[in-house]
Amino acid sequence: MSMVFEPLTRISAALLLASACTAVHAAPLTLDDALRMAEQHSRLLPAQQAAATAAREMAVAAGRRPDPVLKAGINNLPVNGPDRFSLTADFMTMRSLGVMQEWTRADKLKAGAARYEREAEAADADRQFVLASLQRDTAIAWLERHYLERMREVLLAQRDEARLQVQGAEAAYRGNRGAQADVFAARSAVAQIDDRLAINERELAAAKAMLARWAGNPPEDELGAAPDMATVRLRPEDLDAGIAHHPQVAAMLKREAAAQAQADAARAGKQPDVSLELMVSQRGPAYSNMVSLNVSIPLQWDQKNRQDRELAARLAIVEQMRAQREEETRMHIAEARTLLLQWNSNRERLGRYDRELLPLAADRTRAALVAYRAGASPLASVLDARRGEVETRMDRLRLEMETARLWAQLNYLVPVGHGTPENQP
Repeated sequence: MSMVFEPLTRISAALLLASACTAVHAAPLTLDDALRMAEQHSRLLPAQQAAATAAREMAVAAGRRPDPVLKAGINNLPVNGPDRFSLTADFMTMRSLGVMQEWTRADKLKAGAARYEREAEAADADRQFVLASLQRDTAIAWLERHYLERMREVLLAQRDEARLQVQGAEAAYRGNRGAQADVFAARSAVAQIDDRLAINERELAAAKAMLARWAGNPPEDELGAAPDMATVRLRPEDLDAGIAHHPQVAAMLKREAAAQAQADAARAGKQPDVSLELMVSQRGPAYSNMVSLNVSIPLQWDQKNRQDRELAARLAIVEQMRAQREEETRMHIAEARTLLLQWNSNRERLGRYDRELLPLAADRTRAALVAYRAGASPLASVLDARRGEVETRMDRLRLEMETARLWAQLNYLVPVGHGTPENQP
């Protein structure tokens, strides 16, 4: 019996696993899920991590003294006469073996290591900038698909209503209660909605492809509920401090620190390093062996045109990066203020749509429909009112999508989970 039930048990387990995988796959894709998948799917983030790792490895190497140099040679070898090419006949011939070591000063080693440490920090800051851009672009792609799907739902509902109006116009025409022009007008309304649906389908396919590009999800995955977009993490009064955490500004600050470290290394290079060489020379058996000790010091005889100018160039680069960072900070502050103004203005406009424009459009449609049923107005007035209501709803959705895009740009100036805490607008 156990041999019979064992295959059944395996089949049942496989079916349970398949159903579990299907359930996981069928789970709606929320914005948080998309952001997490985008971070796992990205290849730019590992690239930046590799750049930081490379710089840190170089920092360790730069903090060590140069390798010792092994030297071997033959000195004073005769090349003519009875002792030519003899290693032992002439008392001046020596077989030498030595080692030379450059004693780099500790401050120069520290400056060289600090330079690569700053470059590693710049690479880490670049990774945060890549992450913020990835989260922003993923959020925009998710939100655009979400609102395009909502627009599609509105258009499909309106097309169903328009088809019912076609049926009603045709029935009225056959019963001599309506004009043939009403039939053509109703059919034209359906055709116009079909054309808008075709445009929507094209835009929706592009949005699905873009979301799949960032998150790596199948394009047909169902989306979850939209996030709460009533607040952003950046407040106008905290704008200056918040922009200081902007990854691009932080990366420029780290590059400025790396340039300063290079300037410090150039300053340390104005003091020459000493090289020591110890050599043992072996002569013929009738002669004494020799030991030599040499000290080498570079002669910086033209410091004003070499070392001083290199240091001046490094300091000028530091000043250049500082000026660029300050200008970039001002630009980001101005852009953030503009985005905040647009976002708040759009939210006010959305409130106006909900309070006034949408109710008025619906009242106009109801009034036109009542008048048509009472025979006081033609079907064209109903179709025109319906068209106006659809346009109002679509305009409202387009405005909401634009507002959501602004929300994403503001909310992901700094990567989620990094930098400043959540703030209220």
